[in-house]
Amino acid sequence: MRSVRGIRRAGKVAAWLVILPVMGMAGELGEPAVPSPHMLIPLVLGLLIALTGLVRHQPPAMLNRGSQVLLGVLMGSYLDLPALSHVAGSIAPLAVVTLATLLLCQVAAFAMVRFGGLDRATATLGMIAGGSAAAVASAEDLKADGRMVAFMQYLRLGFVVASTPLLLSFIALPPAAIGGAGAPDGGPWHLVSGPDQVRGLIVLAVVAGVGMLLGPRLRLPSPAMMGPMLVSGVVTATGLAPGFAPSGILRTLLFTMIGLDVGLRFSRRTMGHLRRILPAALACTLAISAGCGALAWILSVLTHIPFGDTFLATTPGGINAVLATATSTHANLPLISSVQSLRLFEMAFLAPILIRLTTARTVRSGRRGSPSP
Repeated sequence: MRSVRGIRRAGKVAAWLVILPVMGMAGELGEPAVPSPHMLIPLVLGLLIALTGLVRHQPPAMLNRGSQVLLGVLMGSYLDLPALSHVAGSIAPLAVVTLATLLLCQVAAFAMVRFGGLDRATATLGMIAGGSAAAVASAEDLKADGRMVAFMQYLRLGFVVASTPLLLSFIALPPAAIGGAGAPDGGPWHLVSGPDQVRGLIVLAVVAGVGMLLGPRLRLPSPAMMGPMLVSGVVTATGLAPGFAPSGILRTLLFTMIGLDVGLRFSRRTMGHLRRILPAALACTLAISAGCGALAWILSVLTHIPFGDTFLATTPGGINAVLATATSTHANLPLISSVQSLRLFEMAFLAPILIRLTTARTVRSGRRGSPSP
């Protein structure tokens, strides 16, 4: 009996290993017209498949968990201490701006709870600025609705990607055509970012394995993602073993897996809910984007850094697209990558803590307000 179940499970994994490359190729067709195409296009295709009833099963848990582990490693690899050293003199205002962005996102999350009818966990992850893939991937672990989180995250990402070239032209920077492309890596056929693929894959496996062991022991939220992210960040910051971040085909399959998993969770009932929360989500998206623009101007005044650089450094969402834009516009890449990666880390670690605190507070308030028997 166990052998039969094992064969069925292996068959399902093999089937999904065939589906993922097909979805990945569909994502390739979306570049450079679609933001984050390797996640967004599989998400939309998964949504259509789910609505037609062609597929009724989610991807195997093993693939889902593996995508969270690889995403954690990738996020940790963004921690660039040499880049941070270039902006050491402005670290205080940068930290204040990052915390102000977090506060702004919390206000937007409160508005989504009040006017959009969402629960606190879903609203917080949906409105958090930075790490859209991490927000979507960790939704299930944090008891949030991944479909709503994905909708709000990609609504903001699409707005930012569409509006940035126009805004840059007003700021006197040459507009850039930004799509889903990220920072340069080792090439489309590479699996990791370094030139030595075998060594990089070995380091990747070690970092992922150690992170998976440490995550639960440290009682981190979303341990499958946060544990590898923490270990990857330490290894990257100390320079122990560069060139192990998922890249090329591996990164494409990673984002494809996350997008497809979310897309397959949609239903006709969910689509009706999306239409109801759209006005509130759009208003909050505009408010966060405008607030980040105001913070960029304040940061420019305080640090005398050109407004175009601070604008790209604080724009809410899509670190890969922002870094690609910064490169093509010859902006201050160390500053922009530092602020974006700093915010990515802060948002990834603080969002689960905020969700736990606010959820616990809501439960306690409900208990105090309930009539005694």
